[in-house]
Amino acid sequence: MSLFKRSVVSEILSHAGVVVSTLLVVWLSVLLVRLLGEAAAGSIGADVVVGLATFSSITALPVILAVSLFIAVLTTVTRNFRESEMVVWFASGLSLRDWVAPVLRVAIPVSVIIAVLTLLASPWAYRQISEYRQRYEQRSDLSKVAAGQFIETAGGDRVFFTEQARSADEELGNIIARVIDKEWHSLITAESASIEEQPNGDRFLVLIDGHRYDLQPGKPIFRLVEFERYGVRLESDAEATSPEAVRAKAEQSIKARPTMSLISDDTDNARSQIMWRLAMPLAALNLALLAIPLGAVNPRLGRSGDILIAGLVGLLYMNLINLSRGWIGSGKLDFYVGVWLVHGLFAGLMAFMMWRKLQVRAPRKRRVRALKN
Repeated sequence: MSLFKRSVVSEILSHAGVVVSTLLVVWLSVLLVRLLGEAAAGSIGADVVVGLATFSSITALPVILAVSLFIAVLTTVTRNFRESEMVVWFASGLSLRDWVAPVLRVAIPVSVIIAVLTLLASPWAYRQISEYRQRYEQRSDLSKVAAGQFIETAGGDRVFFTEQARSADEELGNIIARVIDKEWHSLITAESASIEEQPNGDRFLVLIDGHRYDLQPGKPIFRLVEFERYGVRLESDAEATSPEAVRAKAEQSIKARPTMSLISDDTDNARSQIMWRLAMPLAALNLALLAIPLGAVNPRLGRSGDILIAGLVGLLYMNLINLSRGWIGSGKLDFYVGVWLVHGLFAGLMAFMMWRKLQVRAPRKRRVRALKN
């Protein structure tokens, strides 16, 4: 490998390492804030935050690697032009076309890694995330918190507070609950409680020796009930299998399906997901090559304008991929056209910009007026 290629590859790898590290730190910071917020709200358990952050980072790696490669190549090319190192390379007989080989030497392995992540690792990570959340949702409401803590369920319509059990034969100690439904606002107190599961899968919180105070909002109606046993439904399998819940779960689990399963599924949603998984490695390769003419700037001009244009081009590329994915999922765009359309357009743009940069313009002719003595 020539000195030129070695220096280019080394600099691209150095810049890529810095960018990947920075983007990962930013991603993990935002992700941990969101996950800790969900844990504080009771949506997930505090013991699964680290696991969810790890698997979510795996799903984000394809985009992070593609963007990092684009920024690294763009920064390397721009720096060589800004600091006039390209003048030395051009004087040595090299041209902008000679950047393609060292850039591909870095871009091809990164694209292969992204392909492995999108086709194999990311679906597995999505499955692990789904299992973590489903395992937590399958736990009964009161088992999600310790004694002495409040818990909200059903969107805040039910709030429970319980104390430690006073004896070994009790599951829960003194308990107070607030229940809001369409007709009544209720306050329930009991000396103890236990959780029972019915044969159909419904779970009930059975309160022992307590009182229920009911108030009808907007009306002067109040009632008091004293009971020995009173059951409050916690969760129901029938509710989990409602058409709306099944539809939402199907949309969330499409990303977790293995690639071979998607290939055998002849649906628009499956084809749109396949398109996305194939698009990321192709986009990384295309963006790396596109960064060469985008980074070939005039050192006498300001640097902010060129960087802004390059960023907009990369953002447009990703948005068009998402748009094609949505069109394939809705049946508006044929799968075989959508897979290559955006990449073909940007490959053509890269070839045109490279051709323009390689053109040697003839010097302008100026009229010289003869000076009269």
